[in-house]
Amino acid sequence: MTRATARLRRTASALLAMTLAGASLVTGLAVAPAAQADADRDKQYWLAESGITKAWEVSKGAGVKVAVIDSGVDGQHPDLKGAVTGGFDASGAGNPDGQKSIGGKPEHGTLVATMLAGRGHQPASSTASPSPAPSGAGPDGMVGVAPEAQILSVSTWLGSANPAGKSDQDQIPEAVRWAVDNGAKVINISLGSTTPQWPQSWDAAFLYAEQKDVVIVAAAGNRVGGNIQVGAPATIPGVLTVAGLDRKGVASVDSSSQGISIGVAAPAENLLGGLPGGGYAEWAGTSGATPIVAGVAALIRSKWPEMSAKQVINRIVTTAKDAGAPGKDPLYGFGVLNAEAALKDSVPEAGSNPLGSISDWIRVHRRGNLSTPAPVPTTDIPSAVPTLPEATVPAAEAPSQRDTAFGAAVVIGFAVLFVVIIAAAALQLRRAARNPRLAHEEPDTGVLDTVDSGGKT
Repeated sequence: MTRATARLRRTASALLAMTLAGASLVTGLAVAPAAQADADRDKQYWLAESGITKAWEVSKGAGVKVAVIDSGVDGQHPDLKGAVTGGFDASGAGNPDGQKSIGGKPEHGTLVATMLAGRGHQPASSTASPSPAPSGAGPDGMVGVAPEAQILSVSTWLGSANPAGKSDQDQIPEAVRWAVDNGAKVINISLGSTTPQWPQSWDAAFLYAEQKDVVIVAAAGNRVGGNIQVGAPATIPGVLTVAGLDRKGVASVDSSSQGISIGVAAPAENLLGGLPGGGYAEWAGTSGATPIVAGVAALIRSKWPEMSAKQVINRIVTTAKDAGAPGKDPLYGFGVLNAEAALKDSVPEAGSNPLGSISDWIRVHRRGNLSTPAPVPTTDIPSAVPTLPEATVPAAEAPSQRDTAFGAAVVIGFAVLFVVIIAAAALQLRRAARNPRLAHEEPDTGVLDTVDSGGKT
């Protein structure tokens, strides 16, 4: 290893740390001038170990659009040619098609997309050894979990001051809305924050996705990035939150976090992803584990196009291999991803999303009107702060007539009770005055008192 390469590896975390407070951790940046057929493909250990190669016997994701809400996806990467079929820029600072790499960590979106739907490519040399790949994929480079799925690149500017002035409060809901309206059946959000709360401005967009039957998969975040607990948007009910595993299949100490909203765990260390311009990088974090799970969701939606989002999520978590404490736990959720079982096993239908519902949450916590979700803001709010603010407090509502009537009834009831008590006390005092013995009687407890004289018997 050259000194330059070693220096590059040491500084990689500063170059590729995840946007919105560290939802991914880059452990090394190995830029490859040309793909090595066997070397790069063999690094994708999760394809076999997570059951993905077996799942390809059933589905490869054809006909499913997956939105990648991130820093933009380079659709010209050799492994993504033909994969990116649409896009949008929610930041105001990127290209209209969402394919310009922007933000504090511009490489991030392409890393995610190649893991999710890379197609590989033909080798430059005719003598290169072919590598294992699903039919239709090139023998060189990266093959994603859903190599026949279509990518919608939705670019956002996060992790540093947005020159266009749009904050994450505006960008995230606008990105989600656009993805839903443009046919995404799965949305990948490899972004996270250090707080479990989310802005109230996000409610309507995630509710809209739920109502339109879209699966949202989000990163749990990483301890090294400051995420000891899962942060938003992975805390939003109904979202499939992904925790990270190390190379041994155990909950990663650095490249994951913990929380009750975690749904499933997937590989998050020693990952490989594509870089804008055609290179590759070794990286780590739940940002990389998320597209693995989102890819499996795409495989399922391709196999069963009519299956609802809640049933897709239920199929993934139900077939996961239990790990950690028995049952659902805050490190692994329902368990470790098992793509083969998710595509092949018989799974009972669920009555509801096992990870909750944003509509139910809003009804309880926001007291919102669910019939008409609020529109996406049309006026940009300038903001140079890239971190997620605290959730706003819902405005207080005037008490209803029912509440007022109930309160009055309570007051009157207590007044009547007080009068009855006073009257009873007065009657008792009058009886006591007439009968002195009654005033000194003690209630019968039914227990006989004995006195210990202290002597020996």
